[in-house]
Amino acid sequence: MKKVVIFAFRGDSMCFIHVLLYGIELSQNGIDTRIVLEGESTKLIPELYNENGPLFNLAQKALKLNLFEGVCKACSTMMGTIEDAKKRSFNILSDMSGHAGMARFINEGFEVITF
Repeated sequence: MKKVVIFAFRGDSMCFIHVLLYGIELSQNGIDTRIVLEGESTKLIPELYNENGPLFNLAQKALKLNLFEGVCKACSTMMGTIEDAKKRSFNILSDMSGHAGMARFINEGFEVITF
């Protein structure tokens, strides 16, 4: 089985919509897909649950498909969203000096895509 992990760094909704679209598409086509929120994308955590926001419907699909691997501890702390992440039961990733590392994914056979 093919494996892909998408590391999202950018904090704008337009870019993140594509992270969600690609994640859903890959998953629905039999590819083991994960999404990691890193950098500024961690500020979007509350928007994933905003029923009136542009990310909500796609985020709900991604959540149902269990696509979210987790969020970066250092960046979500810096962006002020770590408590939101914990409240929503996101994995807090910190295996690379407080950030979400890529090595474990590569060692597990994942292709890394960054946005």
